[in-house]
Amino acid sequence: MSKKIQAIRGMNDLLPEQSPRWQYLEECIRRLVAAYGYREIRMPILEQTALFKRSIGEVTDIVEKEMYTFEDRNGDSLTLRPEGTAGCVRAAEEHGLLFNQQQRLWYAGPMFRHERPQKGRYRQFHQVGVETFGLEGPDIDAELIMMSARLWRELGILNALTLELNTLGSSESRQAYRQALTDYLSQYHAQLDEDSQRRLTTNPLRILDSKNPQTQALLQDAPRFDDYLDEDSRAHFNGLCQLLDAAGIQYTLNPRLVRGLDYYGKTVFEWTTQALGAQGTVCAGGRYDALVEQLGGKTTPAVGFAMGVERLVLLLETLKVFPDRIDQTVDVYLAANGEGAESYALLLAERLRSEYPDLRLLTHCGGGQFKKQIKKADQSGAQLALLLGEEEMSRGVASVKFLRQDLEQTELPISDLARFLKDHLQSR
Repeated sequence: MSKKIQAIRGMNDLLPEQSPRWQYLEECIRRLVAAYGYREIRMPILEQTALFKRSIGEVTDIVEKEMYTFEDRNGDSLTLRPEGTAGCVRAAEEHGLLFNQQQRLWYAGPMFRHERPQKGRYRQFHQVGVETFGLEGPDIDAELIMMSARLWRELGILNALTLELNTLGSSESRQAYRQALTDYLSQYHAQLDEDSQRRLTTNPLRILDSKNPQTQALLQDAPRFDDYLDEDSRAHFNGLCQLLDAAGIQYTLNPRLVRGLDYYGKTVFEWTTQALGAQGTVCAGGRYDALVEQLGGKTTPAVGFAMGVERLVLLLETLKVFPDRIDQTVDVYLAANGEGAESYALLLAERLRSEYPDLRLLTHCGGGQFKKQIKKADQSGAQLALLLGEEEMSRGVASVKFLRQDLEQTELPISDLARFLKDHLQSR
């Protein structure tokens, strides 16, 4: 026997019993972004490698170690997208969406990074991204954060999340601080962890985000970025904080929040939770005012965020806040016995779906006695079973069996079934 082919490590299947929870989350997000006037954009998952090297930064962990990159048959270097912002900027610029325009866009789909798979972190993972272009004030930063907070409230998880805020200032202030931080940490090079030693010459700001306790202890006396922050960025950040205060959104100032992508400047933020262990960030974003120009367009202010779908689903499951009904995929199971009844049942099912479009109805196929069919009806999770035999069909009725309620089985005229089902199911 030949060896079975299995899924690639870190690229997981989403099974039928899991997909309703994803669909519920995705529908909540779709409603939310529509309520704020955001429009959907869909980009390819494969882009030129140069797009990510120019946007994310060649000395980031993503570009150096995590991207799925290969040469196609023409010798072009292509990469499976590790994040969505760069592709969104490329698409918006390529199709003329940014010229003298303001845009509020969103997208959803798979991303790819070659990391060590962990709970809530996979090599193929899914994100929802929200991006805005042409708006430079702190009000749009605040709107994005308010939008995410509204989603958490609607999902019932706001109390389990903490908003962390920081500003990375202008490129000039970052450069000045980078030099000061490098000078300070160079004195302790031997005491830094291996990753931080490497980052000291490539991306020293990322050291601020180190999880190594010894490195964090060294950072206690490091220069503070606030001492190097330019006045324009300070005023922008203060304006954002005032808007969030007015909206009643609580936040924590985290001067070591730097994000892992080179294109961020000014506002950066993360929503984190303690409920998922080490993988605690469920949403993150910030400003990237220089990225459009960096990718060949004109200077365009921009800000956005991305949410990890796997982590959000995991958080909703951990907190047990999914509505009960989303795991119930069937409302009614239609069972039939007898050749004529079985044929008629298929037509009846179509009629019921037309008269009651929201009905989730599963028709039994394959024959068998009612006892066996009722067992399958119960296993399906349906609320009701409709039983149709030759004798019932001749009288124009169907039997209704209540699978989740202690009620007597009853008969109804077939012509009344759609109205009965609608009244009964909507009252539950």
